[in-house]
Amino acid sequence: MSTGHSHPGAGRPEAPLDGSAEECADFLERIIYFIDNELDADDCSVVQAHLDECGPCLRKYDLERTVKAVVARSCRESAPDALRQRVLLQIQEVRIRIAE
Repeated sequence: MSTGHSHPGAGRPEAPLDGSAEECADFLERIIYFIDNELDADDCSVVQAHLDECGPCLRKYDLERTVKAVVARSCRESAPDALRQRVLLQIQEVRIRIAE
């Protein structure tokens, strides 16, 4: 889903796909927006073309996408009730000590 928001690198002319450090730094900034589908169609095409040609950036993209998926999956888990009750009890004890 593209939102058309302007992000780092948005609207910049397409750079040659030679994998220079400066060029890759620009694409690495845009990878997060690319993963989150926050680039317009033109920027998506430019980033995808770069990833198709640049192994180091593709590996960084794969790593970022994997980390994002693991974090998303982990955030759906909830603590067991016994743990939640112990934490809430400790919070209440701290509140009482602070109030005294």
